[in-house]
Formats: sequence, structure tokens, C-alpha cells
Amino acid sequence: MELSTARWSLIMATALGAIGVMAGAFGAHALREEVSVRYLDIWETAAHYQLVHALALLALAMGMQSVEWLQNSTLALWSARLFTLGTVIFSGSLYALVLSGQGVLGAITPIGGSLLITAWVLLGIAAYRR
Repeated sequence: MELSTARWSLIMATALGAIGVMAGAFGAHALREEVSVRYLDIWETAAHYQLVHALALLALAMGMQSVEWLQNSTLALWSARLFTLGTVIFSGSLYALVLSGQGVLGAITPIGGSLLITAWVLLGIAAYRR
């Protein structure tokens, strides 16, 4: 069975949201005594950005199910894809950096950030063209 973009986006939003809450709790409880304050701040940034963009993707998914101009928007489709991929790369690279202690993983983070920025811009363009 093929999932519609809106349904796929909703599933990704709920997964990113749930994982973001778990990551936040893990950072607050399990990591607090295990890593430096600097790394704990990095972890919290990753969880924060993940939750914010899970909500953005959730709103977009709901809009793609109910707002006609979003249902057929290629820009909205790409925005949903980039919100997902950008969140995974941005937050995932920061989680990996903290857990591994390998600072080089931070070099990947701007790629995820750039994808997130692009997702917002595409969504703005889609709204403007409406």
C-alpha cells in the first residue's frame, strides 16, 4: 500500500516527536551525570530542534490533508521531505557527537540546518504563490 505524502508526513512527525521527547528525557536523566555541561547543552539543542520541527511537520501534514492548495503543492511535498531529512541529520549528528565524543560529527550538523532552512523557505514560497 502506498502512503500519501500527507499521511507519510504525519507518521514521520509523530515518530520524530516521540523520539524527541525520549531524547530530551534521556538527556535530562541519564546523561546529566555522564557528560559535560557543554555536551548536555548540545544534546538539549538537538532535542529542542527535533521537537520544533516535528511540530512543523505535523502542521504541514495536517494542512496537506485539509488545505486544497497544499494537497497538490510540489513545494509543500519537498518541504515535508526536507523537514524530515534535515531534522534527522541536524539532531542525529548532534546526538552522535555527544554519545561518541567525536567533535568531527559536528561538521555534518550544518547540512541538516541548511535543509531545515530550505524547508521553511519552500513552504513560504508555496504560501506566497497561493
